[in-house]
Formats: sequence, C-alpha cells, structure tokens
Amino acid sequence: MNCEACVNYIYDEEYECYSCLVNLDEDEMYRFLTGSKAACPYFRLDDEYGVVRKQI
Repeated sequence: MNCEACVNYIYDEEYECYSCLVNLDEDEMYRFLTGSKAACPYFRLDDEYGVVRKQI
C-alpha cells in the first residue's frame, strides 16, 4: 500500500502539498524512514464507495 491511497493522506492548502494526518512518534518515524516496517499501521484505504456498498 502507498500513502496516496490512504484516507489520512490529505492536501494541505496552507503548505500547498500533501501530508499525513497521523503524528508518528520518534520510534514509528524511524521505522517508517528506514523501511524496517513492512506497512504503515495507520493505513486505511480511501474507499469512496464503501458507504454506498453498505447501503445496498
């Protein structure tokens, strides 16, 4: 999974760039930057149609 498909990855109009809403602590940031963690534990797929499927 990549950050672009995550619901926590949003566009920040003030800084004019995309950023993650999750505040990682020091250990989590180290694992993320070094790639020692296989996947982000906070990743949630940005599925726009998930709500519609539940209504059917």
